[in-house]
Amino acid sequence: MQLVTASAIERRRLGELFVELCRIESPSGRERACAERVASELRGLGLEVHEDDAGVAAGSDCGNLLARIPAREAGGDAGHNGLASGGKARVLPCVLLCAHLDTVPLRAPVEPVLEEGGWENANEGILGADNKAAVAVMLALARRLCNEGAPVDIELLFTVGEERSLAGARALDSSLLRSDFGYVFDHASPIGEVVVAAPCHFRLDASFHGAAAHAGIRPEDGSSAILAAARAVSDMPLGRVNEDTTANVGLIEGGSAINVVPEHCSLTAEVRSLREEAAEAMVAEMVDCVHEAANLPECDCDVDVSVQRTFMAYNTPSNAPAVRVAEAALQNCGYQPKRIHSGGASDANALVAKGLTVVNLANGTERNHEPGERVSVAALEGMLEVALALPGAVVAQSALAAR
Repeated sequence: MQLVTASAIERRRLGELFVELCRIESPSGRERACAERVASELRGLGLEVHEDDAGVAAGSDCGNLLARIPAREAGGDAGHNGLASGGKARVLPCVLLCAHLDTVPLRAPVEPVLEEGGWENANEGILGADNKAAVAVMLALARRLCNEGAPVDIELLFTVGEERSLAGARALDSSLLRSDFGYVFDHASPIGEVVVAAPCHFRLDASFHGAAAHAGIRPEDGSSAILAAARAVSDMPLGRVNEDTTANVGLIEGGSAINVVPEHCSLTAEVRSLREEAAEAMVAEMVDCVHEAANLPECDCDVDVSVQRTFMAYNTPSNAPAVRVAEAALQNCGYQPKRIHSGGASDANALVAKGLTVVNLANGTERNHEPGERVSVAALEGMLEVALALPGAVVAQSALAAR
C-alpha cells in the first residue's frame, strides 16, 4: 500500500478552512450558513450536492448534504459526478465518510487562535472542532480526489442535528446511499483509536403536577412538584452505574416564584448502555423512582412519564472490512490502531441502525462540549493523513480478500 501524505499547501489550506468553518456559528437547528459554505466548496470542485428534507424532522433550518466522488484513475476520465448511477458495475466497495455540521450551543463567539501548537477559542466557549475538524478534513480530501483521482467511489455525508440525539442521521433516507461501509471522525480521543462498540440511548421525561400555595402563609395547602422531583432524583442510580451503563439527569425545570409552593416541575434524564437489556432495566428502575416519589405523603403529586429509545447500540466484529481498512490506513500513517468501546454515540449509531456498517475513528480533539475545547495542528493534519490513506487501504484490503 503506497504511503499518501498531505502537501504543505494542503496542510495550510486545511488550517485556513478549519478556522473559517469554526467562525461560522452553527448550533443545532441553525446549520444553514455552514451548510452553504460546505456546499459551495464541493460545487466549486465540480460535484453535485444533494440536500435532503431531514431538516424538518431534525428541527434544523437545512437538511443533510450528500455528494459523491466517482472512482477514476489519476488523469483519467472523471465520469459522472452526480448522484445517479451509471456505467459498468462497480467491483471495489463504495465508502462513506460522514461528519456533522452542528455544534452544541455557543456561550461566546468563536475566534480561533493558535496556542502552543493547537487551535482554541480566544473567547470563553467551545471551539467547534466537534465536528468541524472532520468537516474540514473531508473537504480537503474531496479536493485531492477531485484533482488527482479516486481509486474507489466515495460518498460524503454532512449531517445536521447530531448533537440532538443524531436527529439528522436518524431522519436520513438510507436509500440515497450506495456505500458498502463508512466512517465518521467523531470521537474525542487520540488518533489511532477505533470505536467498535457504542451504546444505545434512552430518554426519560417526567412532569410532576402538584398544588400551588403561598409559601409563607399556607404552605401546608400546597404540594411541591420540585420536592417530588428532588426525591426522585436522589433515589436514582446516577453516573457510571457499571462498566457498560451510565445514567444522568441533565435538565430540571420548575417553579414560578420564590414565595409559591411549586405546582409544576419537569426533569429530563438519559440512560446509555452497551447492552440493551441493561439500559431497559435501568430505565425501568428510574421510572419506579419517579412514581414512588410522586406518591410520597409529603409530595402527593400526579406525574406523567414518557420514555423514548433514541438510538440503538452497535458492536462491530473485529474482522469486518470497515475495521480492517481503518486499521490498515492508521498503520500506514504511523498510528497504532486500538479498538475501543465508547460511552458516547455518533452518527455511526444511526447509520448502523439503517443497515450500514460504520466505524467511528478518533479525531484527536480535546475537551469537546467544554470551554477550552482544543485540537492540535498535529491532530488536525493527522486526521487528514488518515482520510487520504483510506481509499488506498480499501483497494489493498479488497485485493487481499480476493486472493
